[in-house]
Amino acid sequence: MDLDGKLLIAMPGMGDPRFEKTVILICAHSDEGAMGLIVNRPTRDLTFGNLLEQLSIPRVPTGRDIRIHSGGPVERGRGFVLHSPDYTGGPATMRIGAEYGMTATLDILEALARGEGPSRALLALGYSGWGPGQLEGEILANGWLVADASEDLVFSADDAGKWAGALRAMGIDPLSLSATAGRA
Repeated sequence: MDLDGKLLIAMPGMGDPRFEKTVILICAHSDEGAMGLIVNRPTRDLTFGNLLEQLSIPRVPTGRDIRIHSGGPVERGRGFVLHSPDYTGGPATMRIGAEYGMTATLDILEALARGEGPSRALLALGYSGWGPGQLEGEILANGWLVADASEDLVFSADDAGKWAGALRAMGIDPLSLSATAGRA
């Protein structure tokens, strides 16, 4: 099961409040584990302008403003810019399928501050990580639904509507989901 570039949609009854109603884009998945970014949990206390100021990155009046999200509970002080594939940061950019890139260097923040860089982007502080076989086990235990990722959903400004929107895109009414798992 290759999950690179797929969405994980938290099921009701997930059991872990850190992931309740989250939508996660899987950036890397292998036999060694998985890494992804929550794309629907914006931070409330930090803006892009504040972050640039803290990092002493000058911002021009035409500079871009991107949303900052909590990407997950691992390494919360580390930033990852998830972006459209039109930005190539060289070897510092990890390709996620044909639709996404992820760059974790200051170069992309500087480009955005100048009004350049990718056409679509969001910044995640921290990431979500799983050890070998852990994510597959959570999927089998009915913790996550797996879906194709659309750029429109991932980069949508409607963070509060992404969870229900991802379910509806799969043809699922969010109200019809049960918090209990079963096997037929």
